[in-house]
Amino acid sequence: MTPDFVMRLGYAAGRVLAARGAKAGARPTVLIGKDTRISGYMIEAALEAGFSAAGVDVLLCGPLPTSGVAYLTRALRVSAGVVISASHNPYADNGIKFFSRDGYKLPDAVEAQIEARLEQPMGCNPSAKLGRARRVDDAQGCYIEFCKSTFPGELDLKGMKLVVDCAHGAAYDVAPQVFRELGAEVAAIGVAPDGYNINDLFGATAPQNLIREVKRQKAQLGVALDGDADRVLIVDGSGTAYDGDQLLYAIARHRAGREKLAGVAGTLMTNFALEKAFARMKVPFARAAVGDRYVLELLRQKGWLLGGESSGHILSLDKHTTGDGIVSALQVLTAMRESRKSLAQLTADLVMVPQVLLNVTIPKGFEWSKRKAILRAQAEAEKSLNGRGRVLLRPSGTEPVLRVMVEGVPRKAIESVAKSIADVVRREATA
Repeated sequence: MTPDFVMRLGYAAGRVLAARGAKAGARPTVLIGKDTRISGYMIEAALEAGFSAAGVDVLLCGPLPTSGVAYLTRALRVSAGVVISASHNPYADNGIKFFSRDGYKLPDAVEAQIEARLEQPMGCNPSAKLGRARRVDDAQGCYIEFCKSTFPGELDLKGMKLVVDCAHGAAYDVAPQVFRELGAEVAAIGVAPDGYNINDLFGATAPQNLIREVKRQKAQLGVALDGDADRVLIVDGSGTAYDGDQLLYAIARHRAGREKLAGVAGTLMTNFALEKAFARMKVPFARAAVGDRYVLELLRQKGWLLGGESSGHILSLDKHTTGDGIVSALQVLTAMRESRKSLAQLTADLVMVPQVLLNVTIPKGFEWSKRKAILRAQAEAEKSLNGRGRVLLRPSGTEPVLRVMVEGVPRKAIESVAKSIADVVRREATA
């Protein structure tokens, strides 16, 4: 992710957007937000230069959750939104994500156009046709008001003490304010970003500090977000952590008691207990490929509103166009407030099937699915489970690892199965 590449990407995306905007007779404008990584400054400047060279105006909103950029892209009627973030990854990583003007991920066809344009030489518009750049006033305030609007107007959080862990990431300023303005007493942790500490021992991927702080503060709940705040994990007063599957179930169960649910979407990683629970409730359930993008595609295809991943990405399409950790936490709190039940009570009848997930480092371009030894190990593992579980192997979309997931009972058996597969993958990857 070098300045040269990022500038060329901005130019390529700008040319594609300019061509689309020209058809509508409008000058294109893009909104750029970022998380708190040190590399965000460099990438933001390079993107701005590329877009300007292509004749695209730029609005800069600084650190803001991914879902906040998606919301403002739609609210400000700009041509596209861009997020500079590597989500839950360490500070040294970074990435660039695009949203279309309606707040959804860019269509594949548009992404393909940008990739094709990226292969061509970079040019530059004449001075009279360069794009301009300016800062957006109160982008955080607008997003805070949007988040609050997804919580019922007749409810508040008065009398509730929350610990909010922002992972030293994009939500470090906005998330505590949302919960405070709804009436909660908030203790905030992970809110001192320095460019290098994003996701480091804090946030949804590392809840140990949150669990400790919830117990120390005698809080009712702890809410943990990741670096770009699109995923959430919640801890109750006893220190029990609830993942995306359990939170999705709490929201869905509450909604099903008030209205007919058309269906709920999960992924290949969604715990089998969730599928069985929805079957008991007579709520249709379907699995998408891993990734919130694919959950969204499945929801839109089926016309459903609710879906999510065990990692904490939860989509409530009646509230937002993308996964939003703050909005998702507010949906859980809505269920608790309206039902007058604790999170433990809302999920009491969901008995999770044990899962073991091992990450095995693999080299770039490693084609694990063509390695006979790995396929044989996978087949033998499935045979040994004898219908008591399932095995899933998949490469990470953000890290150089192959994820080995085994689900079933008893736990010792699946731990042994997962380790045996991981050992084979490790040998094959280093051969």
